[in-house]
Amino acid sequence: MDIEKFMQGYKAAWEARDPEMFAALFHPDGLYRNTPFQVQRGPAELKAYWKRVQLQEDVRLTFEILASARNTGIAHWHVSYQVASEELFEIWAKSTGTGLPDRNPGDPLPRMALDGILQARLEGDRCAEASIWWHSTPEST
Repeated sequence: MDIEKFMQGYKAAWEARDPEMFAALFHPDGLYRNTPFQVQRGPAELKAYWKRVQLQEDVRLTFEILASARNTGIAHWHVSYQVASEELFEIWAKSTGTGLPDRNPGDPLPRMALDGILQARLEGDRCAEASIWWHSTPEST
């Protein structure tokens, strides 16, 4: 597997909101670092983490390969999605460290935009380790 093929699978798993598809990209002991301080290892943890994307709707992901070598690669990715639950909105707000943006009762949930970098170490037909660095913000209306 090369970084292009991995990112195609990453895109498909995120847009389909499919934890099984996401976990299948990795070796059985594969690592996914969604922040510098959090890591998911193995299928059970990967699937449990990826279930949060099921709280997103109308997911769109694009990517650009920045570097590719035999067993590694780096990609710049962009994701936008419609927040589908108050739970996900609160998870996002807590992860930003800024708290919940001002919203009046009954205001629609926002569409979010994420911008990130993914670095992957690939072995054979699967990923051994992937790390992401990202930022999210509500899209402007």
